[in-house]
Amino acid sequence: MSSNPISADAVVPTPERWASISRHVLNSYAEANSAVLAAMGLRSPGESTATEPAVPEVSYGHADWTTERSSDSLEALSVGDSVRFTKSVDEADVAAFAQVSGDTNRLHLESAFAEDTRFGGPIAHGTLVSGAISAALARFPGLTVYLSQDLEFQGPVEIGSTITADCEIVEELGGGRYRLRTTVDSEGERVVDGEAVVLIEDEPE
Repeated sequence: MSSNPISADAVVPTPERWASISRHVLNSYAEANSAVLAAMGLRSPGESTATEPAVPEVSYGHADWTTERSSDSLEALSVGDSVRFTKSVDEADVAAFAQVSGDTNRLHLESAFAEDTRFGGPIAHGTLVSGAISAALARFPGLTVYLSQDLEFQGPVEIGSTITADCEIVEELGGGRYRLRTTVDSEGERVVDGEAVVLIEDEPE
């Protein structure tokens, strides 16, 4: 990450790019709003009635995201159970993350600058990529609370790539706490490896 201020001659995102980011954020708000309405048994005007998932989830969904999980029961969770979460990482994701986090390293935002680095072009923030692990953890049955996370970044993720996070329970620690192996792959290549400890408890009614 870079802590240096942006120079006066740095490339500033174009109005079109900021418009794309704004659309991305607004769409996220709209989807969250629709999810809340659906949970209340209502729907937005003009929206078709969606099929509710067989098991309620704490997290919201998106048409382009996919989730697989081995167990739909909190009570049945045990060693070997896992969740897999897949999504793409596009330019709007990277630009929005830079704005929200403050990490405006030019490696992530400027093609001309990034082309002269060892990566040969812009790459996604490592923390943005590892965030897919958090997304997967949120899709275990119940309410998942992070206690710790160790990460090893093993490779870059090009913007536009599809990433998949896998979280597998490797040890029950008692009191609703679990130790998990956590990984992220990009286009079939391992890019993040690590281990997490989480607390999984009943979600509020």
